[in-house]
Amino acid sequence: MELRLYDTLTKEKRPFVPLDANDVRMYVCGPTVYDFAHIGNARPVIVFDVLFRLLRHLYGEAHVKYVRNITDVDDKINDRAARDFPGLPLNEAIRKVTEQTGQQFHADVDALGALRPSVEPRATEHIGEMREIIEKLVKGGFAYAAEDHVLFSPQAMNAANAGLPRYGALSNRSLDEMIAGARVDVAPYKKDNTDFVLWKPSKPGEPSWPSPAGIKAEGRPGWHIECSAMAWKHLGEHFDIHGGGIDLVFPHHENEVAQTCCAFHRERMANYWMHNGFLQVESEKMSKSLGNFITIHELLADWPGEVLRLNMLKTHYRSPIDWTMKSLEESAKTLDDWYRVAADVAPGKPAASVVDPLLDDLNTPLAIAALHGLRSSDVPALAGSLRMLGFLSESAAQWEGRKQQASGVDAKEVERLLSERTAARGRKDFGESDRIRDLLAAMGVAIKDSRDGTTWEVVR
Repeated sequence: MELRLYDTLTKEKRPFVPLDANDVRMYVCGPTVYDFAHIGNARPVIVFDVLFRLLRHLYGEAHVKYVRNITDVDDKINDRAARDFPGLPLNEAIRKVTEQTGQQFHADVDALGALRPSVEPRATEHIGEMREIIEKLVKGGFAYAAEDHVLFSPQAMNAANAGLPRYGALSNRSLDEMIAGARVDVAPYKKDNTDFVLWKPSKPGEPSWPSPAGIKAEGRPGWHIECSAMAWKHLGEHFDIHGGGIDLVFPHHENEVAQTCCAFHRERMANYWMHNGFLQVESEKMSKSLGNFITIHELLADWPGEVLRLNMLKTHYRSPIDWTMKSLEESAKTLDDWYRVAADVAPGKPAASVVDPLLDDLNTPLAIAALHGLRSSDVPALAGSLRMLGFLSESAAQWEGRKQQASGVDAKEVERLLSERTAARGRKDFGESDRIRDLLAAMGVAIKDSRDGTTWEVVR
């Protein structure tokens, strides 16, 4: 069975044919490091980690390159730095903010079971590449300098035609629709309302670099040019897959396509554009005003990262997901069972019944259904399949011990009570046996009697 992926540009599921099977290349937009990442940010991390793992499974670890950037120059970072470190020079405060939040992000996504990407470039390390692309765009007539800004002209791109994609093709919008629906900055130096910023002047104290296009004042890049530059540097002018959240299709990814294709005279930037759907919490849009804005860090205080991972993968990546407490509890119970059954078993080869649904545009719900089937038919294959998907990172004892620690259950006390209950059952004092069972239940401990003895587990 061949890998098929849904391409946002062509609006169809297509067989995946890499440009070079020995060098499969994927770029995914990463975080802007100014605060804790929220659970919506976790979705592309988990989705494209599964794709990364699947590509490595198909083509070999040495033949897949995954680039996920870090945006470390942005107005939100500047605002956070000025707020948190008012006594420091802004540039120094910005370094502190980006270092701290970058570390927080890595700790959170590591806990989710996500592999580190092959390369994790930072925007500030690629200013030279940004200036080079901007110079190419100005020389080609696709961009112009005005009042210390450099702006890209979608009108010029569409007028050129010469083997270039149409601006608006990715988001399936016309220029008129984009003017009506987008929040565009109206400025006197713009030739057209759809023109967007490639470079802008820095305010006093802000990060700044020598400007391109003959501008004397120092400045800093716009957001969209950053990803074009980092993708070009690490994956080339044309690569296989570009991913991110559905909210990035316009304007961010539309503008990336425009910049890259016009600078390098390419018809395409990436052969496949993949976007994960939105996330809501308990059937409502996540927002701070509704009080349901949840960070990954907050959830990890109550749930193991693998529970969050499984909960995310139960919904197909292109569909909206409703993040609920009930679903989290169900995911936790499923993982408890998988750990008991498969964590300490030597893993076999991932089962075709799990891999095949993944080959069909990452159909993780169907793959998870197949995992349940393996539980009773092939435990080694279950263990191997779970590990390929980023689960079973610890032993069954470690999983159970962490669960006990999180719940506050004293394992020695549980064992003492179970011993007393066994003695009561031996003398046929069933009233005392039931009392101890109820006491354990009140502690959050469920017990199961069988011919082989009594086992127990913490019930979240």
